[in-house]
Amino acid sequence: MNKQFIINAPQNILEQFKNYEDGYVLGRVVLEHKKMYKVITEHGEWLCEISGKFHYHSVLSSDYPSVGDWVAVKERTGEDKGIIEKVLDRSIKFSRKKAGNETEEQIVAVNIDELMIVTSLNDDLNLRRLERYLILAWESGANPIIVLSKADLCENIETAVQEVENISMGVPIIPISIKTGTGLDEVVRYLHPGKTAALIGSSGVGKSTLLNHLIGYQKQVIQEIREDDSKGKHTTTYRELFILENGSCIIDTPGMREIQLWESSEGLHSGFSDVDILAERCRFRNCTHQSEPGCAIREAIQEGDLDESRFQSYLKLQRELAYLDRKTDKRAQSEERKKWKKISQGSNPPRKR
Repeated sequence: MNKQFIINAPQNILEQFKNYEDGYVLGRVVLEHKKMYKVITEHGEWLCEISGKFHYHSVLSSDYPSVGDWVAVKERTGEDKGIIEKVLDRSIKFSRKKAGNETEEQIVAVNIDELMIVTSLNDDLNLRRLERYLILAWESGANPIIVLSKADLCENIETAVQEVENISMGVPIIPISIKTGTGLDEVVRYLHPGKTAALIGSSGVGKSTLLNHLIGYQKQVIQEIREDDSKGKHTTTYRELFILENGSCIIDTPGMREIQLWESSEGLHSGFSDVDILAERCRFRNCTHQSEPGCAIREAIQEGDLDESRFQSYLKLQRELAYLDRKTDKRAQSEERKKWKKISQGSNPPRKR
């Protein structure tokens, strides 16, 4: 399985690896924990760390390997261990702003083809949160798929699906239930050999339950749904890549309590194309969509064609991105200074006394 897995690496990865073939082994990161990495290679799974040179040239947390990365590794002979020397170019990167007040990117998954956004059909269904996931998905370049879990707990599935369709712009929507088996075959149809999917979603929406079904064994321990808030107890604490029997891969991720945007201006336009189209129809080009005559957005809201809460969400996300841009500019300047200071120290080592 491991050898076949590496042989089936994407062509662009194999082309890049040609520059590192002599003395190196191609691998893929399947688990990361405290800067230690489990890497699958044609020789098996190795526990790896990054080289000193790699560490020296890494400034940002996003410079380090992430689950899903293809890497060039040197073996530690006889130890089933290795040293990661290089992360090969990422084709797709799904990331968000790191939780809290830090203006820093947090990579969630890389080199993925399908992004399965799992949200629950019980009381936890939140359209505004789902909009954020979709924006990040479109910005990453992965194909989003909305998986509506716990369908057996929903009294009116058709209404819930319609609400989700109104904000998802043609994204596939799959209601599922592990208990009844509803929708599970449809999910599997999106898991293609040689391709990688990622499961993302908030805590307690059923990602671990779905993962256990897909991989065919109880990898994640699931606890019963709490009666007070209709949520399952969150158990996933780190990202991990699994290889399924059909040769496809799936990345499981911890539940997200904060979904803050990161470099998502294009994703915002994709996620709110209905609002952008309406704005183009306004009489005035600089329309603020408040009280101007001929405002197509206000007319659509009054006629029931656009939900007021969706428009307010659009404005809020715009403000959030503008604030992030200002913070990122200051951060980029600081990082540039740190980089050149590091280079200067390397070229002018301190003298021994």
